[in-house]
Amino acid sequence: MNNELLKSTEILEKCEEIKNQKWLIGHNFHQFDRTFQDFYQKFKHQEKRSKILLVESSSLRFLAIFLAAVAADCPLFLCNPNWRDREWEQVLQLVQPDIIVGQVNSSLPNFKYFKKYKFVSEYREIVIGRIHERWVQSSSTHKSQWDSSPPPHAIMIPTGGSSGKIRFAIHTWETLSASVRGFCQYFEQEKVNSFCVLPLYHVSGLMQFMRSFTTGGKLLLLPYKSLKSGEKSAIAPQDWFISLVPTQLQFLLKQDASWLAKFDTVLLGGAPAWDSLLNEARANKISLAPTYGMTETASQVMTLKPHDFLQKCDGIGRVLPHARVKILGSDGEQCKSYQTGIITLQGDSLFLGYYPQLNREKTFKTDDLGYFDDAGYFYVVGRNSRKIITGGENVFPAEVEAAILGTEWVKDVCAIGVRDRAWGEIIVAVYVPQSPKVPLDEVKSAIAPKLSRFKHPKEWIETQQLPRNDQGKVNYQAVREIALHSLAR
Repeated sequence: MNNELLKSTEILEKCEEIKNQKWLIGHNFHQFDRTFQDFYQKFKHQEKRSKILLVESSSLRFLAIFLAAVAADCPLFLCNPNWRDREWEQVLQLVQPDIIVGQVNSSLPNFKYFKKYKFVSEYREIVIGRIHERWVQSSSTHKSQWDSSPPPHAIMIPTGGSSGKIRFAIHTWETLSASVRGFCQYFEQEKVNSFCVLPLYHVSGLMQFMRSFTTGGKLLLLPYKSLKSGEKSAIAPQDWFISLVPTQLQFLLKQDASWLAKFDTVLLGGAPAWDSLLNEARANKISLAPTYGMTETASQVMTLKPHDFLQKCDGIGRVLPHARVKILGSDGEQCKSYQTGIITLQGDSLFLGYYPQLNREKTFKTDDLGYFDDAGYFYVVGRNSRKIITGGENVFPAEVEAAILGTEWVKDVCAIGVRDRAWGEIIVAVYVPQSPKVPLDEVKSAIAPKLSRFKHPKEWIETQQLPRNDQGKVNYQAVREIALHSLAR
């Protein structure tokens, strides 16, 4: 296996090497190369290393501009083209970009004059001047927080949008490549073919590109909306990896499980999966690989291999070669097997901090709780910050949500804790019914054998849909507002 993955300084050579190869399925390779070369020359000949916001909805242009910025050694910020005013205000105040490339949501004040930004110097001063006048309060605040200039090939990936506050995890070509290296070793792959339906500005989509590009594999880009409408591809899925979030897996199992079963591996992440969904995947012989990872680790650091999954092994599998995982108790001591504690991560793919501050600790203490069994398989319990304390008992919402979804009366659900004088907190289930007439009494009866009495929701609130972001993650603050509004009636 070739473990010498591409260095950022070799991007130019790699792009020249592959421009006549059909590695980017369904796209014009010459157009990709022209876009890459055009932007590389423009970025490279700037007087300074410009901070670039990449706001591009075209997958082809996104990847070409991404590679051009990294090859030119420019600090690059990946952005969601669908952000609204509140998100843009946060991002522009934080980043204070020199250049914006791509399409920007036309609802943003002052952006209505620039539906599409191009790399033209006359435009840049006008655009940035308007941004600073409207949004930026102090141009010196963030510059002084860097210990030095941004690290070489700094790639800032957005995270935290579901909580209402966007942050950028600082990565480099090297940290992303380390994740690819661990992935290839774990799955014993020399070349990785990726079928990508997830957004490229998110770590889950970006890493699919990185695995294919750096290993010489093929990449197929298909928006999930297109896949959902029935559009597929002529490729044979047997040699391909596809990454999904649980809600996507649920839909595709119902739409075309036989097609999904043809994939070499179906990576599953982004949110906890419920037992009935996993059982359905097993029944359809899906080569599923549940994963644990995050933006801060350049995607997965623990994964259950499909063989183990189909043999009815639970949990999230083993640690990938590039990562180191410790479970720490409240006293900071490492937990033994089956002891639940805080998940703490180290490794070559670990982010360098949240922009603009570099993290010198080389260790990332997550908000997640979990444990290892004697065989080294990992299990996630839930988020420490989401823990509900009701009547003195600890309840983790993921367990409650899984039990409710397992009844199959409910299509989607989020359990939260709401303050209560008698109980401290009560459990409130905000749910989306499978049909207009869901018998709530039957749902309550169905979860009784699965959950201790103190884990049962005391309030049930029906809603048409849960607020989720593009990756399927719930916006818990928005769910809380739904619950409090309903309970106040």
